[in-house]
Amino acid sequence: MQYLIQLLAFLAAPSLAWAPSKSYLTTKRASQTSMAASLSTQQQNNNPSTTDAPVPFFLSTAASSDSSSSAPRVNGVNVNVNGPSHVNGEHAPMQPHNHHQQQPQHNNPVESFSASVDQGRVLEGGKVIDFGNVKASSRAEQALLDARNIVLSDGAALMSEPTTEILGIHQDVIDLVGHSLGEFATPQEVQDCAAWLRSRAQTSLFSAETAAHHELQQNTFDVSQVTQYKKILHQAYEEAGEVTSAYAKTFYMGTMLLPESARRAIWAIYVWCRRTDEIVDAPREASDGQAAMLRDLSAWELRLEQLWATGQVVDVYDLCLLDVRVQYPKLDITPFMDMIRGMLMDVPGLGQDRYDTFDELHLYCYRVAGTVGIMSLPVFGCAPGYSDEVAREPALSLGVAFQLTNILRDVGEDAVQRGRVYLPQEDLARFGVTEDQIFEQRVDENYIKLMEFEIERARMYYERARRGVFMLAAESRLPVQSSLDAYGRILDKIEENGYDSLTKRAYVDKFEKLSIIPFSWYRTLDLSMILPLPGDQPVDLAVR
Repeated sequence: MQYLIQLLAFLAAPSLAWAPSKSYLTTKRASQTSMAASLSTQQQNNNPSTTDAPVPFFLSTAASSDSSSSAPRVNGVNVNVNGPSHVNGEHAPMQPHNHHQQQPQHNNPVESFSASVDQGRVLEGGKVIDFGNVKASSRAEQALLDARNIVLSDGAALMSEPTTEILGIHQDVIDLVGHSLGEFATPQEVQDCAAWLRSRAQTSLFSAETAAHHELQQNTFDVSQVTQYKKILHQAYEEAGEVTSAYAKTFYMGTMLLPESARRAIWAIYVWCRRTDEIVDAPREASDGQAAMLRDLSAWELRLEQLWATGQVVDVYDLCLLDVRVQYPKLDITPFMDMIRGMLMDVPGLGQDRYDTFDELHLYCYRVAGTVGIMSLPVFGCAPGYSDEVAREPALSLGVAFQLTNILRDVGEDAVQRGRVYLPQEDLARFGVTEDQIFEQRVDENYIKLMEFEIERARMYYERARRGVFMLAAESRLPVQSSLDAYGRILDKIEENGYDSLTKRAYVDKFEKLSIIPFSWYRTLDLSMILPLPGDQPVDLAVR
């Protein structure tokens, strides 16, 4: 009964998740097949070897260089001045995929799916992409690198905090939560608690530079100290939950469906993402605003690298992420680093307000939404016979679907209020839609055809994500499927509004969210793969 009450609360909440959230909806197989053929043709026409356009991000090779003994050191840790540190080898170069080579046949579903991911095989007309921290050459990237060098010129500044606030926890956050935040532990207590957490980590988790210290800390905490540290950590998680609830009520309710350890871990991840967003958007003095933001963001990035490499923290909320790092050692730093770059893509004057191709937009969707799926995978856990590596592509696809849905819902709002047009310029040209038309909010037959095309593309990614639900641990399936279904309804609403996303906002009301409950539950059952609901397609985990 408690489980049902929590689910009802989740779907009845007034707003949708903070992370750009979208969902799977049933699609017509004929239109999907047409969409796949159209996308396949479009991708071939965009072959970088035959055009003057920039190389698509998924064919780029990520820069990779190891830290050396001559690299600058901050608090005894080697730091790479040329970009993010390479922790545990996550930033290995990507290799271009050959989408036309003959693929071997696999009878085992898991082996077949994994092989298609590894070999870049096309799924439902879309490309299988492992972004692998692809770095786009841009003003934003260079500006962040320049700010990184400034921060590194004074290593002490990296670990110092403003006396009036915690980085990324500004007054507007405090006001929304309704009380002061992060004031329940002294700086020394935070560091002692972090030492205790590091002592609980597996020996190989942190770098050799801290291994000796780690071993010394193993058995130096008495019962009263451990009790105090647990109390501090509990309060840090409680406040992280409060921040999550204040900013994303539906997302928060969704986490209540998870076991306690997973729920708290998702809160910690959410608060890190929220703080990153706050660092970028915080009000600053106009004379030094952007430069100050870049310095703060670079310091934030370096702090993340230190936490991953050595377990070092600065404030109480870092303790939550450190605890998650210890509990889920497979958690990868890459999506966190990539989200930082996603936030930069929206900064006026540094980022992008136009996207020439879908390949460019795809990178943006990954950075601001797909990253959240990758962060969450180790926490959600996988069903027997599956791994994070196999479930990675569906998680990426869901993030892309979520962000595409947001973009399609907010075309008019983004244009009029923010001067942004996220729809790819190549798509506008293909369907004869002009930017003037979008800013003037004129819906005509050309715009309707454009929206039909984009909606089918989004649904394609939802269907790719749908198979990933069955790769998750049983207790994690319903929260994911429910948000997937609820957000997918937005695409239906756009259609019901006559494809007018220029002057009308697609909205799913509380009753409709509640009506999803039994269908979402059934879709989490293995039985639904072979006996789907009317209108749903069978789910085949073996990609052929």
